[in-house]
Amino acid sequence: MSTSSEKVAVVGLGAMGMGIAQSALKGGLAVTGCDVSEAARDAFANAGGGIAKTPSEAAENAAIFAIVVVNQAQTESVLFGDNGAADVLPKGAVVLGHATVPPAYAIDVSARLAAKGIHYLDAPISGGAAKAAQGKLSVMASGTADAFACARPFLDAVAETVFELGHEAGPGSTMKMVNQLLAGVHIATAMEAMALAIRSGLDADTVYDVITKSAGNSWMFESRVPNVLNNDYSPKSAVDIFVKDLGIVLETGKREGFPLPMSATAHQQFLAARAMGLGREDDAAVIKVFQALAGIELPSGPAKK
Repeated sequence: MSTSSEKVAVVGLGAMGMGIAQSALKGGLAVTGCDVSEAARDAFANAGGGIAKTPSEAAENAAIFAIVVVNQAQTESVLFGDNGAADVLPKGAVVLGHATVPPAYAIDVSARLAAKGIHYLDAPISGGAAKAAQGKLSVMASGTADAFACARPFLDAVAETVFELGHEAGPGSTMKMVNQLLAGVHIATAMEAMALAIRSGLDADTVYDVITKSAGNSWMFESRVPNVLNNDYSPKSAVDIFVKDLGIVLETGKREGFPLPMSATAHQQFLAARAMGLGREDDAAVIKVFQALAGIELPSGPAKK
């Protein structure tokens, strides 16, 4: 079974995966999309892509196999579960693992694939659905020179910046873990600040205007507070994502004997939001924990702009 330098499979056609697959199409690559959702497959077919119902079907003759799923369990299923790709991918193909997973798992997957003659690029992504659709993601990648070389046509199509962080799997996922530590803490802190401001009688829209032009601003404050102002908690990135990602941070800290007090506190806030039934809402919904605790009145949206 031979590979084609242009044949790409993207497994996972959610908000990120759909944008990635479409950007690869726009980059001139022959792309097959795979998802459990028939509606997602149909949407990608309408955009001009090929479709596959299972990872093993998508893997046939694929030179580049990108996994854009949520977590370790889904990544494991895509590669090694029923109708998994690992036994079908041709030797010399490269798998790009885009999910946020524990670094130890990325190292393990790389070894298992290498035993089959398949390259692995530990390649978590950042930038959100908008950047994915624009082909302007940031990729935190580590892997062998051969893995990078095989993946380069795909990376050129979907990413604005590719950080080459090491010559083996692990550093890519470690860097994403550090990024998610900051992202989760920043979201939880932004929502705590907004809740205090509202409780103290400040106008929420005015708080946003002032903070985004002041030293207290952060990328997450600027990105997520508008969801609160607009009363729009449809998930761009869900509460459950940060329950998982901060969990990875804390498990790593536990294994290393390293204290992570800010991460632990933020994780508790996301866990509280999940316990309230908000796990599938946007991560900005963590502010509703403060609403429940303090009886604050959140904006009813849309923002007064």
